[in-house]
Amino acid sequence: MAKRLYIVSSGAGGTSYITPEATKAIENSEVIVSYSKYARELKELLKEKEVYTSGMTHEIQRCNQAIQYAKSGKTTSIISNGDVNVYGMATLIVEIMDEKDLWDEIELISLPGVTSFLAAASKAGAPVSQDFSIISLSDRLTDINLIDKRVKAALECDFVLGIYNPKSKKRIKPYQNFLKALENGYENRIAIIASNVGRVEKEKITITTAQDLINKDIEHEAVSMSTLIIICNSNSKLTKNNQVLTPRGYLNKYELDGELK
Repeated sequence: MAKRLYIVSSGAGGTSYITPEATKAIENSEVIVSYSKYARELKELLKEKEVYTSGMTHEIQRCNQAIQYAKSGKTTSIISNGDVNVYGMATLIVEIMDEKDLWDEIELISLPGVTSFLAAASKAGAPVSQDFSIISLSDRLTDINLIDKRVKAALECDFVLGIYNPKSKKRIKPYQNFLKALENGYENRIAIIASNVGRVEKEKITITTAQDLINKDIEHEAVSMSTLIIICNSNSKLTKNNQVLTPRGYLNKYELDGELK
């Protein structure tokens, strides 16, 4: 039987969004590899496990360590916040596995999760019922000019736009460029600012406008690496109880009783 490595999605922050499938994989694992912050959040699930952690920017080391544990015969889980395929660890694990041609040695199982984009959308109403785009503003691995191009194209195509990793204390230029893009006719779009989604004591969901983001510029204290921003499309609106609604288009073709118009 092949040695097993799970890439486990822990869902949006905390433990509220982790799936039963992901929990079972952790239970079945002998070793857990994780970014230290996520391991602290999951500490109750990791009791009596061998745990290897490291800090930010040590992703390659964590992936290599997880692969080494699996190669040694230990069933291993590497934790990825949100969903493993949305700026998560799946891409790096698969890339290393392919570079080292380990497919005959290790059985790799990737488990999906609830992203902060989807979790925040549900808490804000129904803002993501039309086509959407998700873009990270982190230029650590992606050229800033390409990020700017993608933001501009998403807005021009009237996507509901999810923004990950908007800015850090040192990395503000991509966020400044994002705000400038919003000034080109998108100021009145509904904006959702979601911070620390899933982390109950810290979570904050604010429904505002793109103009509010522009006005507060880079000094906006609510925007950080723990923030997700959703810019709604041109059809999005507020409901009577101040939730966000992006209509799918049903009522353009059907009556409320379901009959065709």
